[in-house]
Amino acid sequence: MADNGSPVEQFKHATGAALRAIAERDDIEVGYSNEPPGLSGERARLPFPSRDLPSEEVAHVRGEADAMALKLRHHDAVAHAKNRPGGEVAPLLYEALEEARCEALGARKMVGLGENLTAMHEDRYRRLGLHRITDRTDATMPDAVRMMVREHLTGAKPPPAAEKVCELWEPWLKKRMGKILGDLDERIDDQVSYGEAVRQLIKDLEIEISLENPEDGDPESGDEDQDDSDSESDSDQDSDGASDENAEAMADAMEQAGGEEEFSDMMPEDGDDDMMPSPGSDEEGEPGTPWRPQHDLSNVPREPFYTPFTEQYDEVVPADELCDAEELNRLRQMLDQQLTNLQGVIGKLANRLQRRLMAKQMRSWEFDLEEGLLDTSRLDRVVTNPLYPLSFKIEHDMEFRDTVVTLLIDNSGSMRGRPITIAAMSADILARTLERCGVKVEILGFTTRAWKGGQSREKWIHDGKVTNPGRLNDLRHIIYKAADAPWRRARKNLGLMLREGLLKENIDGEALMWAHERLVGRPEQRRILMVISDGAPVDDSTLSVNPGNYLERHLRDVIEYIEQRSPVELAAIGIGHDVTRYYRRAVTIVDVDQLGGTMMDQLADLFDEGNGDAVVGRPKRAAGRGGR
Repeated sequence: MADNGSPVEQFKHATGAALRAIAERDDIEVGYSNEPPGLSGERARLPFPSRDLPSEEVAHVRGEADAMALKLRHHDAVAHAKNRPGGEVAPLLYEALEEARCEALGARKMVGLGENLTAMHEDRYRRLGLHRITDRTDATMPDAVRMMVREHLTGAKPPPAAEKVCELWEPWLKKRMGKILGDLDERIDDQVSYGEAVRQLIKDLEIEISLENPEDGDPESGDEDQDDSDSESDSDQDSDGASDENAEAMADAMEQAGGEEEFSDMMPEDGDDDMMPSPGSDEEGEPGTPWRPQHDLSNVPREPFYTPFTEQYDEVVPADELCDAEELNRLRQMLDQQLTNLQGVIGKLANRLQRRLMAKQMRSWEFDLEEGLLDTSRLDRVVTNPLYPLSFKIEHDMEFRDTVVTLLIDNSGSMRGRPITIAAMSADILARTLERCGVKVEILGFTTRAWKGGQSREKWIHDGKVTNPGRLNDLRHIIYKAADAPWRRARKNLGLMLREGLLKENIDGEALMWAHERLVGRPEQRRILMVISDGAPVDDSTLSVNPGNYLERHLRDVIEYIEQRSPVELAAIGIGHDVTRYYRRAVTIVDVDQLGGTMMDQLADLFDEGNGDAVVGRPKRAAGRGGR
């Protein structure tokens, strides 16, 4: 191969070329990103390879590329959508077995391709933690069925990470799958016939199939109409003076809430689940990459002493990959039940914020023009100075659609119960409100993968317990809603915050820097980062072998960097703990039920261009009942 760059660039070029060759498509654009891999139209997004190109990662990236190529070559989206069953579990199984068919068609002919696919599945299932399960209910049926069908079609054994899943499900599945596996093998070359066999398999497994095909109709259009009508309804219902209520009164009212006014779009219908392109999915230098403002970010946070012991086990994961669809629906229903109790009061707060934001879009005049509306206040000019006839004006819309807001929510164990529930509800309401105003919202969460260390600590012990190893736990950064994803497609993800066992420890400094870097890469001119936390960073594993202020000092350095040297506007809300000692623009609340109103007020202040505190770096101490 000719030397046309670094080994990484050569690998990316070769992988992209192989993808197009296998797919028999020259029009496919291949990009690399740290976001989850995906295929959208004529764009393929692959994991960004590491600089040293470890063999396991190379096989994984090639496996992702091969899977996409085989789907492009052998999959008919129209036929698939026509025969796709309805329900909750049935569509997931149907999708999984169609992917298994496409992959089997390639693995049968090319041994190396099959090995790449095995590496891909190994990485995917290990990230999901399937190698640690001990009970059948901890793993989803589609994963087990897919591996069994894959083994029957190709002869390839399940990857090590999925062996336990197959072992737990196999006795139950074998009794019900019967001869249908032979039918799948015979029909593998005919997608329509294969799909009919899959539907029969779904029935044999006693999985409910709804009569309505989820692809029928135009759900997006319906959602948009609903949103429009809801917005009008909100304005009508809340025209009785709620805008004059102060935040403290709203907080008190929350305790007595129970159906005052209905927030009409509280329970909208789910939209489609089509893949949305994630931020950062565009390859640098590609045509179509959005313009981004240039900022001098050469100054990095002062962290000479802070370092993670290893980043090998850290993960940035979309919320829907941490939970199967069935459980995610159940958790979202739990959140909706909580929302019904506060929908009247929170609806008022949301409408109040919406009115303030929308009003700012419509009050700008340009004077002294040759044409436009006659400016009656300057008619005297025509008489006193006929040579100065500029007496017209034009009204302009002051749009702020180049704004993005990120909510970074602490997913630590101390947030369990009422705090995390209120945080999820407030984020849900805020996302919908700002979306109606044309402001993009990103919702992120941060925690760790394990208590008191994880694989990072095990590696540290294995390596001889070096002194002052740095951060000694596995990070888990969660994307509940990407900025470019509409709320209707991400609403289910917010229910994940209520999942038992998700909330562990919190390393705030690295999470804050992660959210900040995502914001800096956005094309919007104005970027706002709001942190919701209940105290200082805590990780027992890290603090047990490092100085006691190790995490807190790093958090202060990161905050100082963002507040003084970054274009991002930073605000924070502390729940039960004083966070004003960390953040310049902050408020501390004692009662968690104040969170919704406080969030609305904080954002309203940030959007108030007449407020001097909206300038980056200008201090603000807006204390609530528990503030200073």
